[in-house]
Amino acid sequence: MPEDTPTLDQAAYQIRRYGLDVDPQAVLVAVRLMAAGARLGQAVEVHFSRFGLSAGRYRLLAALEDADGEMSPSGLADVLGVSRATVTGLIGGLEREGLVLRRPSAEDGRSAVVVLTARGARRMRELAPEHFGRLQEMVGALDPEERTVFLNLLGRLVRGIPALTRERSAREE
Repeated sequence: MPEDTPTLDQAAYQIRRYGLDVDPQAVLVAVRLMAAGARLGQAVEVHFSRFGLSAGRYRLLAALEDADGEMSPSGLADVLGVSRATVTGLIGGLEREGLVLRRPSAEDGRSAVVVLTARGARRMRELAPEHFGRLQEMVGALDPEERTVFLNLLGRLVRGIPALTRERSAREE
């Protein structure tokens, strides 16, 4: 899909067809952002598959590194913004590969913590040069000032994402 699809005219046409009072440019920004997100999601999975990982598995390993190599499954779920069931599945796959292990918590023997193994830390070190190099290349068309503006705009857009999932009140309908 070309990066300029749909067009502003197409968005305006759809809005008129439904008789809505909505800004076509706002709709166009949101639609293109969703399309870019989908394309980026697909590319990210291809990228991490080079290292024998999925995006979710990479994010879990990175979260463990950021937490000095150890974290509870519920803490990982919170940091990653996914369900505990999802984290359990990610941990299981990484555990089978020897990249993490579960052990009883030192603070509470009834619960477990997930620990980054030496093999897991080595995998992260090995993929870092190519991973971060490709990330830099991906945004290489933006100069530092543009990246600063983009980060600000992206943060503001991300804060708007709940508009897609929140329930509508009777007044809004």
